[in-house]
Amino acid sequence: MPADRSPLGQATDYPDHYDASVLFAVDRGTQRTYLSVPGLPFTGIDIWTAYEITWLDRVGKPQVAIGEFRVGADSPAMVESKSLKLYLGSFAQERIGIDDLTSTLRTDLERTCGAPVGVSLHPLSTSVRVAELAGESIDASKINMERYQPDPTLLGRVGTLAEETLRTSLFRSNCPVTGQPDYADVMVHYRGPRIDREALLRYFVSYREHAAFHEACVERMFVDIALHCRPDQLTVYARFLRRGGIDINPFRSNFEPPPVRNERTPRQ
Repeated sequence: MPADRSPLGQATDYPDHYDASVLFAVDRGTQRTYLSVPGLPFTGIDIWTAYEITWLDRVGKPQVAIGEFRVGADSPAMVESKSLKLYLGSFAQERIGIDDLTSTLRTDLERTCGAPVGVSLHPLSTSVRVAELAGESIDASKINMERYQPDPTLLGRVGTLAEETLRTSLFRSNCPVTGQPDYADVMVHYRGPRIDREALLRYFVSYREHAAFHEACVERMFVDIALHCRPDQLTVYARFLRRGGIDINPFRSNFEPPPVRNERTPRQ
């Protein structure tokens, strides 16, 4: 679908009766042209958490739930976030049972992404658990910065072998359409030559004025760290703060499965 038809960054009507036509697919291949690597050097998943799902039951009483959608990184397309918000909002005045709602969501999202999508609707009483990302924070590292566009030459190794998990809460990038800031906690789990922590933090901070979708940022980080730090095994996982009632959490790895629990960070 042409990019100029996306609702992102445009004045939009907000339907409150079911309308799957508002869903907008973003081609992953187009987003990956900068990777310059054959095939995908990782597997992974995008975990979307939607906090503004409401509909009517069969007798007209409002219902609410927290939605969790899992889209494989190998899907041909991903869903543009504003279109997902519009789509979910279109159920507000729709009378539907929760099983039918779950089935409808799965069918429509799979058609948009071109691949299977895991769909779960959770009652508020079993809402998402809050937990810090695993690993040791590198945010206290002393760094100087002058440039705020992704620069993989900032990355470095210190030679010895290690297996460790590092994280930062200082990551910021920007929406490529609206220019709005996107904040995230980012985790790196690796085995191989020890990564220079100050260099890694400088690299993360260099995204501060960069415009790209969440998924593209994580995939670029994976490829840059793999190329410049040469770990034997690598995982990059980011949990972005929600906008429009939806948070997006891309996970990319070449050696471990995605997290089973969708645990949000304290900032989410």
